[in-house]
Amino acid sequence: MWLQITKTDAGFDGVEIHGANGYLIDQFLRDSSNQRSDEYGGSIENRLRFLREVVAAVTNTWSADRTGVRLSPTMSGNGMANSDPIALYSRTAKMLSGFQLAYLHVAEAIRPGRLYNADAPRVTPCIRAEFEGVLFANGGYEKATAANAIRVGEADAIVFGQKFIANPDLPARLRNDAPLNEPDVATYYAPGALGYTDYPFLVKR
Repeated sequence: MWLQITKTDAGFDGVEIHGANGYLIDQFLRDSSNQRSDEYGGSIENRLRFLREVVAAVTNTWSADRTGVRLSPTMSGNGMANSDPIALYSRTAKMLSGFQLAYLHVAEAIRPGRLYNADAPRVTPCIRAEFEGVLFANGGYEKATAANAIRVGEADAIVFGQKFIANPDLPARLRNDAPLNEPDVATYYAPGALGYTDYPFLVKR
């Protein structure tokens, strides 16, 4: 039995469909993991079918202008890879444009780091060219690179993840060009407050 939850019931302003980081939707998209021989495997169009159906189901229940989708085209964690990420994600972006989503959130590292695939081509610009909507970019941005990406039109907004974990007052630090706390990767997914609520705030002088 399906349980439909409205915005009023849940108290949410929007939802993001997680199609990234090696989770289920990502496993259907990538040809390293999708070895199916039915209508959900093989060609790019077939591998897109599951994501298309999920987005259609969500936007049928929850308005499209309050729905986002997250993708990670070159994330190499959890054994994920794809033989032609530009072709796959260009087509994905074009397909998602038809839903008139609130945004598309692309996680792709701009420099070596966690879950970075050094051998993969840069895909976000190709997604930008095909997606006719608001594009969020994520992946190792600093203040200057974030501002430049928005200025030249590579993205409409920049998303910070790890920096926000380590800097609960990140907007104030960026605004004041203050030094940032370094995230402690060893505490990721650890139980308790360690690495979640114990990073120091910026001390005003």
